Amino acid sequence: MTVGIPIRRLWPEPSTQPLDDDALTALYDRADEPRLRVNFVTSLDGAVSVDGYSAGLSGEPDKRVFGLLRMVCDALVVAAGTFRQEGYRAVRLNERRRAWRRERGLTEYPTLVVVSGSLDLDPAQAAFADAPTRPIVLTHADADPPPGLTDVADLLRCGTGRVDLAAGLTELHRRGLTQLLCEGGPHLFGALTAADLVDELCLTVSPMLAGPGPGRITAGDTVPPRQLSLRHVLAAENGVLMLRHARP
Repeated sequence: MTVGIPIRRLWPEPSTQPLDDDALTALYDRADEPRLRVNFVTSLDGAVSVDGYSAGLSGEPDKRVFGLLRMVCDALVVAAGTFRQEGYRAVRLNERRRAWRRERGLTEYPTLVVVSGSLDLDPAQAAFADAPTRPIVLTHADADPPPGLTDVADLLRCGTGRVDLAAGLTELHRRGLTQLLCEGGPHLFGALTAADLVDELCLTVSPMLAGPGPGRITAGDTVPPRQLSLRHVLAAENGVLMLRHARP
C-alpha cells in the first residue's frame, strides 16, 4: 500500500514507480546479526531542530519511514533529554504493523529504552504510564531513581558514575533485543559514535535552510571519523531525501 506523498528510489536501481510500504520495509528490514541503527532528520544546513523540536524538519514521507523503522526494531533507544524535550508518548503501532511483527515471531510492540545518567525522569509521562510493553531505563550503578519509576520501568545498571553504553547494548542483546533503533539525541549519538557502536545511520534531509542557532545531529567530545557506506538514496516528491548508510 502506498499512501500520501510518493517516495521513489534514486540509487541504486532508480525506480520510476512509487515505493509501497512492502518495498520500503524491504529496504529497511531486520538484519541477521545485532545492529544499532540511528535515525535522524536534518535541514540542508545541518540543523537538528526548528524552534527546539525535530518535528519542524519532519514531514509525511519522513514520518512514514520513521514508523516503519519502529516496526522492524526490537527496541527503541532514546536519551532522556530528547525523551523529555520531545514529549515521548507510549510506543504503539497500528494493527497492520503489529500483524507484521506477529508473523515474524516478534512481540507486538518494540521495547522503549531510555538512557539516563541522572534518572531525572517522570514516571507519569505517557511513555512510561501507558506503555504496552514495560520500558527499560539504561543507567549506572550510582543513580537514584525517583519515586515510582521502578513501578513503570525496569532499571538496567551498566557502569559506575556514568552509563557504560557498550555493556548496556550487550545486556540488551542478551535479553533478545538485538535490532536497536536510536532516535537521539545528539549527545547520545556522539557517545555511541565515540564507543564505535553505530552500525547504520538513516538520515532524512529536509529541503530547508534553518539558519544559525540549532545544533547538529551529533554532539560531545571529538572522536576519530567513522566510515560508512551508502546503501540507498530515496526521494519524496516534496523534495525530501532519505539516505541510508551502514558499516562497510
